[in-house]
Amino acid sequence: MTNSGGHSSAYAASGVDTEAGDLAVELMKRAVGATHNDLVMGGLGGFAGMMDVSFLKSYDRPLLATSTDGVGTKVAIAQAIDKHDTIGQDLVGMVVDDIVVVGAKSLFMTDYIACGKVVPERIADIVRGIAEACSAVGVALVGGETAEHPGLLGVDDYDVAGAAVGVVDAAKLLGPQNVRVGDVVLGMSSSGLHSNGYSLVRKIIRDKGFDYKDNVAEFPGISLGEKLLEPTALYTGVLNTLLESELGSAVHAMSHITGGGIAANIARVLPQGVALDVHRATWTPQDVFQVLAGWGGFSLESVEGTWNLGLGQAVVVEADKADEVAATLTKLGVHTWNLGEIEAAPADLSTYVQGAKGVDGGAVRLVGEYK
Repeated sequence: MTNSGGHSSAYAASGVDTEAGDLAVELMKRAVGATHNDLVMGGLGGFAGMMDVSFLKSYDRPLLATSTDGVGTKVAIAQAIDKHDTIGQDLVGMVVDDIVVVGAKSLFMTDYIACGKVVPERIADIVRGIAEACSAVGVALVGGETAEHPGLLGVDDYDVAGAAVGVVDAAKLLGPQNVRVGDVVLGMSSSGLHSNGYSLVRKIIRDKGFDYKDNVAEFPGISLGEKLLEPTALYTGVLNTLLESELGSAVHAMSHITGGGIAANIARVLPQGVALDVHRATWTPQDVFQVLAGWGGFSLESVEGTWNLGLGQAVVVEADKADEVAATLTKLGVHTWNLGEIEAAPADLSTYVQGAKGVDGGAVRLVGEYK
């Protein structure tokens, strides 16, 4: 590929192909544009994405919420089998499903892709996945950046990151301040591994001597890599619907079960002085967890701090509304069940997880056995 200008030719000689970047933008333009609503100002290619937020005048006290994340080493599996159209959904889920935890509705998102070499079709697949996931949950993708890093990353290597901004009225802010003894904690099912614990997954696969393109008896009809690329479930859409309904006031707090596992993430959204026993018998972890744990020689209990084990999001609600909320979320498409009840913390907390990720909050432990 040739470049018409002297400067671009010099840049190409260093390993950066600006024409490939321009082609990638053309390939992704339609998918990105489909996420835009009447509030988005400008178009693709500007130096900054913009949104008209005049509607915030209707809020009594609007609070902006933001989150940023990536998808970790899950991208290594996408690269290994050359399948890049699901990583985008993982990225969106990891970002916007953190924002909804505080009760905020995500407004817009931006993405960043660093790669060793821009392969336009590959970049377009990644961004198309991001855009389609954004569309599914009503979030505008207003900007992004693709950067070539030759010499730092291999030609087939890349990493992705994203950030989003949402808004919540201060009076509707969710969190530990709302949680009371007697509240019920509901679990929302995951779609599988989501985007955490892949360093352990990859070690298990490596130790077994498998290739990601292999077909294994435990996962019939699909390659091992495709099974491990099952995209992260998106909760924001159904949770926004719940929060905007009459049942919204029954929701006190939420937790996104990501890095750190089940107990640690739920403990972050509980206040001091309360405890929760999460009852394992209330659900059955999907086969991907059971197979991987077996291959690695681990019990399911020993990986509760690494994998979500089928529990993707937790919702703390008023006890008298718990059954109705669970039924509503299940009807909206995400199986939801009762995990346990908030109790006053016992004197002995030696068997509980506390203080997760620097938050001096409640105490959580898992009890019993999985079904």
